[in-house]
Amino acid sequence: MLQYTRRILLAGATSFLLATPLAAAQNNDSVTIAVSNAINTLDPHMTASVGTDLSVLSHIYAALVLRGPDLKLQPSLAQSWEMTDDHTWRFKLTPDAHFSNGEKQDAKAVKWNLDRVLDKKVGARIAGWFSLISEVQVIDDLTVDVKTSQPYPAFADQLSMFLLLPPEWAAQHNPAKETMPGGRYKIIENVPGDHITLEVNENYWGDAPEINRVIFRTIPEISSRVAALMAGEVDLVTGIPTTELERINGSGKASANAIDSIRMMLAKINHAKAPMENRAFRQALNYAVDKQGIVDAIFDGKATIANCQLLSAPYVGYNPDLKPYPYDPDKARELLKESGINLSQQIELEVPTGTYLQGDEVTQVIASQLQDVGLNVKITEIEFGAFMDKQLRARDLAQLAVQGLAWPTIDADGMLTMFAPGNVYDYWNNTEFGKILDEARITTDKEKRNALYADATKLMCDEAASLFLYLMPTSYGVSNRIDWSARGDDWVRAFDMKIKER
Repeated sequence: MLQYTRRILLAGATSFLLATPLAAAQNNDSVTIAVSNAINTLDPHMTASVGTDLSVLSHIYAALVLRGPDLKLQPSLAQSWEMTDDHTWRFKLTPDAHFSNGEKQDAKAVKWNLDRVLDKKVGARIAGWFSLISEVQVIDDLTVDVKTSQPYPAFADQLSMFLLLPPEWAAQHNPAKETMPGGRYKIIENVPGDHITLEVNENYWGDAPEINRVIFRTIPEISSRVAALMAGEVDLVTGIPTTELERINGSGKASANAIDSIRMMLAKINHAKAPMENRAFRQALNYAVDKQGIVDAIFDGKATIANCQLLSAPYVGYNPDLKPYPYDPDKARELLKESGINLSQQIELEVPTGTYLQGDEVTQVIASQLQDVGLNVKITEIEFGAFMDKQLRARDLAQLAVQGLAWPTIDADGMLTMFAPGNVYDYWNNTEFGKILDEARITTDKEKRNALYADATKLMCDEAASLFLYLMPTSYGVSNRIDWSARGDDWVRAFDMKIKER
């Protein structure tokens, strides 16, 4: 029998009032963007949340390089970058770039920021992204070399998420609660948990953005986000059920659609908990779940099933030769019998609530289909923060856990390393897999590197290291007054938008 439990880990609920005036979204010089979660910090080195914290902060602080809406890297503070040898990246900076207080955004500032992130006393949330840096050298005011302990081919991609603080200002202020702009916008109002209002930074060293004012509104409830869009109170919403797309498109006030994100959904397997160490049992799980049926029934076909790997086509290292496990309940039952596992034992299926698009519905379908082939499944719902603590700190992930994984560099090294032995996310501990990744990581030859990732992804598929599901759709609704190109990597930026009519 399917058992269902809900674990309530946060007491109390905060009601949300749509308080921003309608005129805010209709102002000819402003856009209003709805985000699902409050901004946690204003310190860009203390967050890895792209869709909220870093999206807002990318308006305030500059990055060396940016990833554009087409998911390709483009210059920002750095005009050019190259690997001068296998262990050295060189960046040439834009002249005359500065913060609003006059501090230069030069090679010394870049070095200070990288050194800050790597300083263990600082405890930067993103320190792990840059652990391979061995030294940062200032060559001249506009040239900086970054030395790495081993080749790091994806380093420039990683820097697209690295925003720069002003060193002298940061020494006297708390960057978590205050800002000193070095980018296109400045904060003029911050009501924690409700909204942040930005205006053009008149001291910005680059081309002035077309949109003068940007309001990020925190609207946790999906229905409230859609209602705000339909009422003209916001210009962009994301993370809406695909069932809402038709209604929005029929409103005459906004348009809606969904594209593939770079986030792969899976039911992660904890190989340390019985019976998950059994390969035949893991393979049976993959045959038992109708991935295409989930895509069609829950997402109206607006998703793509996984090709038996964590990677999707945009990723460096994607393996085009792999095919999904087909939906075959009879094959699943055959493998379960072959496994010799006592099917009466309970299998816990964990899901963080309100985290992944329609994730609760997907979890119900998975549990039902696993039950159909003879398994005894219990669903456990858990708040996302507690889920992450349980996974990363307590190291006590359930036998199965519905989860979405993405890596912002869109590179196999970051994505696959989450399943490498010793990684805090890993629950597989496959030595052979780890050795392949170690070799690929230090390989600068693209063809050889891709061949190694092909070996790694095939091994992961053959071993059924996870229950591979689908790419989570990036669903969105945008007002008719805005021109915006959807992107699958979670970044939401006003400087990627244009106002059609003024």
